[in-house]
Amino acid sequence: MPSAAPVRLAVIVGSTREGRVGPVVADWIARRARARDDIAVDVVDIAEARLPAVLTPPDEHGRHASPELRAYAERIAAADVFVVVTPEYNRGYPAALKHAVDSLYTEWQAKPVAFVGYAGGLSGGMRAIEQLRSVFAELHAVPLRDSVNFPHVYGRFGEDGEPVDAPEAEAAAKKLLDQLLWWADALREARARRPYVA
Repeated sequence: MPSAAPVRLAVIVGSTREGRVGPVVADWIARRARARDDIAVDVVDIAEARLPAVLTPPDEHGRHASPELRAYAERIAAADVFVVVTPEYNRGYPAALKHAVDSLYTEWQAKPVAFVGYAGGLSGGMRAIEQLRSVFAELHAVPLRDSVNFPHVYGRFGEDGEPVDAPEAEAAAKKLLDQLLWWADALREARARRPYVA
């Protein structure tokens, strides 16, 4: 039985490079999610989060000293599910994304994480996603098996921000969002019954 309240999805833009394609890809998956009445979307661009390079632990009340980190933590904590949009750089994911993930801990716990990957080559971001799955598992999140991937990303999106192979991409996005919602319902209900302990 679906939850009455919309599932709160944070779409995380994982690249901070100048000229990046990440916002185009993130906006595309966010539009797919916003087209549904069971999802509320927040796009979190780590390039705009301005997270501090030096991290200090939160105080005894769980508050971070940096206002930028505090604002970012509140958005991540408010989400029920995540879609991480990641490029693949040199067979891995960006350092800025690792920093953004590692900046928090409890905010990720017992929540599902899906991935949309892209790359200039054939991999479509799969090697970055494989690494991210192990990182999120270590944080007690629930990484999904399936992902949406865009190999040879340059030229894969038109000027309207839609993929040139729209039917295939739409089908993959629908499957991803359906799986996220299944896990969101299961884990949100479980967290309400019993707080998760790492």
